[in-house]
Amino acid sequence: MTDPYFFGYGSLVNQDTHIYPNARHATLKDWRRAWVRTDVRDVVFLTAVPELGHQIAGLIAAVPDADWAALDLREGGYQRVSSDGKVGHVGDPVHEIAHYAVAATDMRNDGQHVILLSYLDVVVQGYLREFGEAGVQAFFDTTDGWDTPILNDRAVPKYPRAQVLSENETQLVDQHLTRLSACVQQGH
Repeated sequence: MTDPYFFGYGSLVNQDTHIYPNARHATLKDWRRAWVRTDVRDVVFLTAVPELGHQIAGLIAAVPDADWAALDLREGGYQRVSSDGKVGHVGDPVHEIAHYAVAATDMRNDGQHVILLSYLDVVVQGYLREFGEAGVQAFFDTTDGWDTPILNDRAVPKYPRAQVLSENETQLVDQHLTRLSACVQQGH
């Protein structure tokens, strides 16, 4: 039996946040990233939404023995979705790939939800390590929802898998947020 794989396009790109083996670069076709609100939490989710003609760079990694339980728990608030042959990658063939996405019926347009900067830092750190500065630029440019306020919780991170960033990594995140005129609020 061949292990299934997941496709990660957010914090799962940062290999310091998980232990899944055989990670490699991949692209999910006909999907786009977006920050979305739900009733599950008072912070927004980074999700993939179907959109023809777009693609998302990320990583695939094996889920040994098809044991999805820990990953499903980690990705609470998302649904595991078959990637339906939409993932391109190099290397040995993979017969089953899934990604996580917020169900369209769970998305909301109201509320005072925020993006956690500690979460965004983790995502950007992963993209920088895997895809370099061009990959970070592409992450910001191919993600919708930057009009959502961002809570600066770096001093006391609320994100459970927060990572320590170097000064250069922190400056890179901040430069992109400034470029996008993002509203960053100081944490309490």
